[in-house]
Amino acid sequence: MPAVVRSEFSLALNQVATERGIDPNVVMETIRAAILAAYRKDYGTDDLITLTVDLNSDTGEARVLQDGKDVTPPGFGRIAAQTAKQVILQRIREAEKQAVLSDYQGKVGGIAPGMILRFDGPNVIVDIGRTQAVMPNQEQNPAERYYLNQRLTFYIEGIRETMRGNEIIVSRAHKGLVEGLFAREVPEVAQKSVELRVVAREAGNRTKVAVYSTAPGVDPVGSCVGQKGVRVQAVINELGGNEKVDIIQWSDDMKQFIMASLAPAKDMEVTLDEKKQVASVLVPDDQLSLAIGRDGGNVRLAAKLTGWKIDIKGKGGSVPVAEESSQGETAATEEKSVAEEAPAEAPELAPEVAKEVVADAAAAEEAPEVAPSESTTTEPVQASTDTKES
Repeated sequence: MPAVVRSEFSLALNQVATERGIDPNVVMETIRAAILAAYRKDYGTDDLITLTVDLNSDTGEARVLQDGKDVTPPGFGRIAAQTAKQVILQRIREAEKQAVLSDYQGKVGGIAPGMILRFDGPNVIVDIGRTQAVMPNQEQNPAERYYLNQRLTFYIEGIRETMRGNEIIVSRAHKGLVEGLFAREVPEVAQKSVELRVVAREAGNRTKVAVYSTAPGVDPVGSCVGQKGVRVQAVINELGGNEKVDIIQWSDDMKQFIMASLAPAKDMEVTLDEKKQVASVLVPDDQLSLAIGRDGGNVRLAAKLTGWKIDIKGKGGSVPVAEESSQGETAATEEKSVAEEAPAEAPELAPEVAKEVVADAAAAEEAPEVAPSESTTTEPVQASTDTKES
């Protein structure tokens, strides 16, 4: 078979198409359109006149045809090349961007590594490989601090049309990031033998994952946790290291599922109202604060995970530990303020008593009458203090 000798034009065409990741036919059509635009600009032809461009893909020779007749002016190739340069570059950039967007359209809902390039107001510009993506403020993890050249894993949320054109949106706060990290770190999840049925997340605080095994003999919770917790720890490290991840087993028994979702609290009693989708939970007093969580985060995530409204009460009717401590601090503060106010009245009476003693010897005998007034003033203060203590 004879060897095929390619011209410089053909080699350059293939190189551009390969580097930009676009079809060579798209580049050829772009060049034809640019030559035709240059011809109309220089020679001012009527738009109704039908013009075509014949471009040889091997030699790069171009001819302008009108109704099949060659109307190419002498030396038009050099002039057209200069005139059409910007048009060709712009069209190639547009074709390249469209190819990139089409490529990432199939990656929406997955995760990708990236590096932070710069900050555009509240938004973060991220390099995710072939293109740049935008992480808006609402998609950022409130517990994280970002800096230049920082390498992280991002969730590709979608492609949105903005004032600047189509932009790829990535996220560090979406629950899909947790799902993608488990699929990467746990082979059973990637192979679909373990499913992540429901994921409830509050970015930077806590995440609850309900897992289910589709293969017999596979422990879904143990698979996700890993030996000595190595798998779930890898996920936590990717999330910043401060976010707690609770892995619970999915159950069709809603009572069992609700009790598991309120972990780490134990020994609970659950009553379900099927019509109102409300679950009433009685928790031991020593487990009440664990069930509620900090700022109600644990019970809030459990409600998201189960889809039920959860009403938690203590079995003994006691308040959570946090409320008791706050009440104790309030009582201690009031006692301290009363104790500070009590001795403040004594110095007001002492100078008057001293003057009476110095002025007249008889006044010294009246001094004991002043003492009861002092004790009268102190007694209500002491009584109020005892009341507060009781």
